Amino acid sequence: MIKYPLVCDNGHAFEGWFSSSADFDGQVARGLLTCPTCNSAAISKQLMAPSVATARKKEETRTLMVNEAHREAVSKSRDMVKTIRENSEDVGEKFPEEARKIHYGEAEQRGLIGQASLKEVESLLEEGIEVAPLPVLPDDIN
Repeated sequence: MIKYPLVCDNGHAFEGWFSSSADFDGQVARGLLTCPTCNSAAISKQLMAPSVATARKKEETRTLMVNEAHREAVSKSRDMVKTIRENSEDVGEKFPEEARKIHYGEAEQRGLIGQASLKEVESLLEEGIEVAPLPVLPDDIN
């Protein structure tokens, strides 16, 4: 995206974002671009300072992207955990026992959450019982 400083024929300055220079030209030619102050369709680009990509600017951009990706991943994980908790029965320390009952048809099929030791989890997996830990999110440990 390109941010252009713009001005109308009445001297009102404003900014606009465009996918390319051709996108700007096309919008002006079709009369789609108007001044937000006076609604004039006579719009032109102002002179703009070039954007020089420095190492610092690249690092700031990368950091912003990583931070945003991290926030989005945590948000999606939080939503997933909430959905699992809302649709599962918390059986606490009885988790291995209840999971086996469901697997072997001794109890009704349903979602379970609870606690199990590493040894219990390994045993369940060896029996073909699928289990997975719920992620611990940053807010959960604060």
